[in-house]
Amino acid sequence: MKHLWCLLVMTVAAGAADWPRFRGPNGDGCGGAVHVPVPWTTNDYRWVVTLPGVGHSSPVVVGSRLFVTCGENGSAKRLLVCLDAVTGRALWQREFASQPFPQNGDNSYASATPAADSNGVVVAWTTPEQVTLAALDNAGHESWRRELGKFVGIHGSGSSPIIVDDLVIYFNDQEDPASLPKSVYAKPGAPKNAGRSFLVALDRATGAPRWQLERQSNQASYITPCVRRGRDGRAELILADTAHSFTAVDAATGKVSWEAPGIFKERCVASPVLAGELVIASEGRGSTGIRCVAVRPGVAPQVVYEIAKPAPLVTTPLSVGGRLFFITDQGAMACADAATGAVLWREQLSGTFYSSPVCADGRLFCVTKLGDVLVCAAADQYQPLARVALGEKCFATPAIANGLIYFRTYSRIFALGPRP
Repeated sequence: MKHLWCLLVMTVAAGAADWPRFRGPNGDGCGGAVHVPVPWTTNDYRWVVTLPGVGHSSPVVVGSRLFVTCGENGSAKRLLVCLDAVTGRALWQREFASQPFPQNGDNSYASATPAADSNGVVVAWTTPEQVTLAALDNAGHESWRRELGKFVGIHGSGSSPIIVDDLVIYFNDQEDPASLPKSVYAKPGAPKNAGRSFLVALDRATGAPRWQLERQSNQASYITPCVRRGRDGRAELILADTAHSFTAVDAATGKVSWEAPGIFKERCVASPVLAGELVIASEGRGSTGIRCVAVRPGVAPQVVYEIAKPAPLVTTPLSVGGRLFFITDQGAMACADAATGAVLWREQLSGTFYSSPVCADGRLFCVTKLGDVLVCAAADQYQPLARVALGEKCFATPAIANGLIYFRTYSRIFALGPRP
């Protein structure tokens, strides 16, 4: 037993970085070294766990704890689950009562990814009547809860909280029915007035409001902010939405640092990412991405390039090694020079996608809606390496930590990697 325990401790230590938020450190989708065969079989999973509910949120991992949310379709009850990230053993779960409400058929009652740090985890729950942020410690005890008011959005919500220094940040972007065709909001009981959009920062320890930046409501954005740090270490929160296009906000004060308005006319779903000195985001309509735009930040930000074909809507691009990789919802994959936007290759993959690609050890892991994992090289030529079925639909983005890759399907989590 002592030898086994030592091996477990060594395995945890070998995972270079935690995966504390949607798409990992700063939302960049890149993880540390992993020890997984490509391709793999069911014998290569360290563990597989069936969750007490279903959903589309991604797992987050800090140290030896994995946090994930799920929900019950009938009651709309939400659950927060904490697992031992090394063994898959259930440590605790907490329930949050709710009531069913209409939303997009591809949304779920657990779509927002938690944010975690060494002190515990923060979750966001949204209903038409209330947006709620709640913090729990590592033992599952609630530290604080903050109610942010009603939510207006025809598709439901999807933005995830993040933790930046001593703050919890949440982008509460909501819909203005006037910005969409009248038929969209013609159903009985549909909201007629615009929601209240804002970016909010709460004290990580207490949940007390630190600042709140009011925003114009238009088409609700589903992005999760990323952080751009200046040479002085100052953190800027990067937003993308229809009403303002690109916005940078000082994380400490809530003041707008710079803005590049008038670029996006349609909905922003994929989260913004950093690519060297550039900030990249996309827009789309219906189920189709329209274009991906790269902006150089500054007092007078400049559009450096845009990529129109292909362009993602839901899936977030991945910047690695000076290259920009992205997949459209319909499965068109491309690689571009991240500095210039020059497309190096395009490939039509078999499958459709909501899960965003992640990268580890020079390999891209991309999961289709039906739960097939496609692996290819992060290279200047398309090099397919494997296709492995998880056996269940999957809208969630994988997590990478502890030398493992964690795949979350509709009702299960797979930890891929060698057993100690």
